[in-house]
Amino acid sequence: MRIMRVGCVSAWYRASGNRGAMDTSITTSHGTVTIRSAREEDAPAYRALRLEALRNHPEAFSSDYAANLAKPMTFWAERLRFSSPDSAGMIYFAVHDQQLAGMCGIYRAKSPKIQHSATVVGMYVRPDWRGFRIAEGLLTACLDWARAQEVKIVKLAVVTTNARAIRCYARCGFQVYGIEPQALYYEGVFYDELLMARTV
Repeated sequence: MRIMRVGCVSAWYRASGNRGAMDTSITTSHGTVTIRSAREEDAPAYRALRLEALRNHPEAFSSDYAANLAKPMTFWAERLRFSSPDSAGMIYFAVHDQQLAGMCGIYRAKSPKIQHSATVVGMYVRPDWRGFRIAEGLLTACLDWARAQEVKIVKLAVVTTNARAIRCYARCGFQVYGIEPQALYYEGVFYDELLMARTV
């Protein structure tokens, strides 16, 4: 598999800090958005954002809305508790005026033979914040975390019907390396997924 390296974001994206725990800022016409790592106290807002994503775009996620709705707050806090620069994964939020505008996670493979790879999961940006390259900012944070963990390749899957997301991932250097037909099934419809990856 041949993966091209392409820069993801340009001068509007400013970073500080290290080890994947950086805060960054994106200036938009709606105000400044901060990209930062998740904190345990974000659990209620994280739950609301995740449920919104699953309810509004069920075809884009393998998780089920009803199943997640039933999970207690301890479940959401636990997910964020293990999101740290040196853990096997990290969740990033886009935040404006203390409100979550978007999210994205990355998790490193557990098996020793594939620990050089990680997977991006759960990308979602609220409709009012789309078009400001916030998804690219979230992806850049994930790629920075992967680089700090000495991950060599980052993968993701996206339904073929989500052209906007595919274009975003391509801008960030991800290339298609396969397709998984009928990967998701929702309300009587099968959705194919593009498998994309890039080196870091």
